[in-house]
Amino acid sequence: MLNPLENYFAKQPEPHQSCMLFLRKWLIEQGLDEQYKYMTAMYFFRGKPFCYLSVSSKEKNLYVGFMKGHLMKHPKLEQEGRKQIKVIYLNPEKDLPIKTLNEIVKAAKKLY
Repeated sequence: MLNPLENYFAKQPEPHQSCMLFLRKWLIEQGLDEQYKYMTAMYFFRGKPFCYLSVSSKEKNLYVGFMKGHLMKHPKLEQEGRKQIKVIYLNPEKDLPIKTLNEIVKAAKKLY
C-alpha cells in the first residue's frame, strides 16, 4: 500500500508523472524536505513551506509554486491573481529549464 505522497505521484498521468518524479528528486537534492500537505507534494526549507508541485485543474499544466513568490522577481514566475505565491509552468514534454529552476530556488532560499 502506498503512502499518500507516493500515491499522489503514482496517480499522475504520463508525461506529468515522470517529470514530477524527476522534480521530486531534484528538489530533495536542493536540501528541501518533502511532505504531503494540502493534497499535494510540499517542500520545506528550514522547517518552513518553500514550494510545491502541482497540476492546474483546468489546463492540466504542471507547475512549481513558490510560497514567497510575491517577494521575488523573475521573468519566468507568474502570479496570476495570487496574493503571495508565484508559479513557474513546466512542459513535461520538453527538457526542463534546470538553469532557470536553479536561479529561482537560489533566490527563494535567500528569503528564509
